[in-house]
Amino acid sequence: MSSTQFNTHLMAVQDKLLYFALSLTANDEDARDLLQETTLKALTYREQFVNNTNFKAWVFTIMKNTFINNYRRNQKTRTTFDSTEDAIRVAYKSNYSSETPENVYAVMEMNQKVEKLDDDFKVPFKMHTQGFKYKEIAEKLDLPIGTVKSRIFFTRKKLQGMLEGR
Repeated sequence: MSSTQFNTHLMAVQDKLLYFALSLTANDEDARDLLQETTLKALTYREQFVNNTNFKAWVFTIMKNTFINNYRRNQKTRTTFDSTEDAIRVAYKSNYSSETPENVYAVMEMNQKVEKLDDDFKVPFKMHTQGFKYKEIAEKLDLPIGTVKSRIFFTRKKLQGMLEGR
């Protein structure tokens, strides 16, 4: 396919790409950015397009993959890990400026309740509140992932029961 034909095909699908981008991002400005990035990538990797294949599918795949990669990148930059002893407070508290004595006491009480739990429940729960993913916890503790998930679930239920009667 010649350069002119490629550009003509690319310009012909711009409207459809914009609608697809809007369906992915649900934001007009982000959709236009995604469309621009997709168009640039299509032009950059023009040589990788195989003649006599579906051009539209190729460009839509570029857009979908670009969106997924951007989403993952944004999720990683928003995720922060804290290795402090107050990991439970960090996990459940987003605004430190409004900490009241009642909140501080509640966090201390929750930490005390967690410390009273059996290690089988306490360790996975603390790791989870420190930001570890289920799979990472399972690998570190040499447990099946289902066991890790159920222990964290039951720990939450136990803590709710312990804290209801306070």
